[in-house]
Amino acid sequence: MADTDLSLSADELIQTGKQALAVEADALHLCRERLGSSFVEAVRILLRGGEGRRVVITGIGKSGQIGQKIAATFRSTGTPAVFLHAAEALHGDLGLFTAGDPVIAISKSGATDEILRLGPAIRDMGSPVIGILGNLQSPIAEWVDVALDGSVEREADPLGIAPTASAVVALALGDALAAALVEARGFTRGDFLRLHPSGQLGRKLSLRVHEVMHPANRVAVGQPETRVKEILLRMTERPLGAACVVREDGTLAGIFTDGDLRRGLEDNENLLSEPVGHVMTTEPVAAHPEMDLQTAADLMEQRRSQIAVLPVIEPATRQLLGLLRLHDIHQPALD
Repeated sequence: MADTDLSLSADELIQTGKQALAVEADALHLCRERLGSSFVEAVRILLRGGEGRRVVITGIGKSGQIGQKIAATFRSTGTPAVFLHAAEALHGDLGLFTAGDPVIAISKSGATDEILRLGPAIRDMGSPVIGILGNLQSPIAEWVDVALDGSVEREADPLGIAPTASAVVALALGDALAAALVEARGFTRGDFLRLHPSGQLGRKLSLRVHEVMHPANRVAVGQPETRVKEILLRMTERPLGAACVVREDGTLAGIFTDGDLRRGLEDNENLLSEPVGHVMTTEPVAAHPEMDLQTAADLMEQRRSQIAVLPVIEPATRQLLGLLRLHDIHQPALD
C-alpha cells in the first residue's frame, strides 16, 4: 500500500469529494432517463405477489448490502420483503421461500456465480425474477424475467473500481420500486404509522401540533403598533425565538423572529423604536392544531429558506392558538 499523501490541500480533497458526488449524480440521471417498460413490468410482478407472498431480495458482497437496505425499505413501506444471502441460500436458507415468492437479484457484473447457481432452484419454486444488473448482456440477464438497467459509465472512486456509483444506482432503483408500490397500493401515512409505532417517525406521525405547541398565553404577543423594544422585552420573558403579532380581534397579522431582528438592525439602527408591524413577517406560514408533527416539520424544512417556528392558528378564523418550534418536533422519542 502506498504511503498516505499528507501534502494534499483542503481544496484538492474537497474537489475529489465533489467529483465523486458528480459522478454519482450523473449516474442517477442516466438511470432515470432509462426507466421505462421494464420498470413497469417489475412493479406489476411485485404487485401480483398476492396475500402471504413476500419479496425475496438476494445478492452478495456490496450488492448484498444494498439488497438488505432495499428489503428494509420495502418492509417499512408496506411490502413484505426479506433479504436472502446468495451464498447462504445454497446451504439451506432456500427454506425461507414460499412457492411463487417474487425475487429481486442484484448483481453489478450480471455474472455472480452464487446467483447463477440459485437460478434452477428459484425456477423450481415458480418464482418470477427481477434483476437489478450492471450488465444487461450478461448470464443473469438471460434468465431473469425482467432486467432493470443498473449500469454506470464509471465508478466514483479515483481508481474507478470500487462499487460506488453502481451501488448508488442499485439502491435508487430499489427506492424507485418501493415508491411505485406505495403509490399503487395507496399506502398512507396511517399505514406507515402502523409499521413505525415508536421512535421519531412514530412520534411525528402520531402526535398532533396541539399536543406539543406552546399555548398563546405562554408566547410573546404584541400588536402591529407595539414597539420593537417592547416586543423584545416580551420575547426575553418568554424565550421561544419569536413573537406573534395579532390584530385587535386576536387574528394573526404576522410573526417577528430573532432573524427578523438581526436583519432589521442591519438596515435600521433605530429599529427598536419602530412599530413591529413595519418589520414583521406578514402572512407567515402557519400550522393548525390537528396537523401531525411530520406535516408541520415539512412546512418548516421543505422550503428554500428553512424556518424554525410556526404560529398555530384556528384554520377557519385565523385566531392565534400558540407557537410551535422545530425543536419541539425533534424532541427525543422515548423508545
